[in-house]
Amino acid sequence: QVQLVESGGGLVQPGGSLKLSCAASGIMIRFKDMNWYRQAPGKQRELVATITSGGFTNYADSVKGRFTISRDNPKNTVYLQMNMLKPGDTAVYYCNFRQAGMNYWGKGTLITVSS
Repeated sequence: QVQLVESGGGLVQPGGSLKLSCAASGIMIRFKDMNWYRQAPGKQRELVATITSGGFTNYADSVKGRFTISRDNPKNTVYLQMNMLKPGDTAVYYCNFRQAGMNYWGKGTLITVSS
């Protein structure tokens, strides 16, 4: 059974940092392109960052230079380092991958950026 479990969310002040983790089971992430999405209240879910199986990365313009996606294949875990956080980053963050036309999601972790 495939499972993605996000962790690391919480309340942080503007300008602060957080590191999210996504622990995978039932799959070997080394063969997958892995994504982080986020969904803010009242908004559509948006793609934040991608890391390919080859280690290439891509970011939404809104987070470029502030967020870094990485992977630890032996630990079967994907990370999202978030720096210089802004109130606009407040959202539920989800880990994701696609396989055979299906999307797999974790339950998400809430990030609240507020003073």
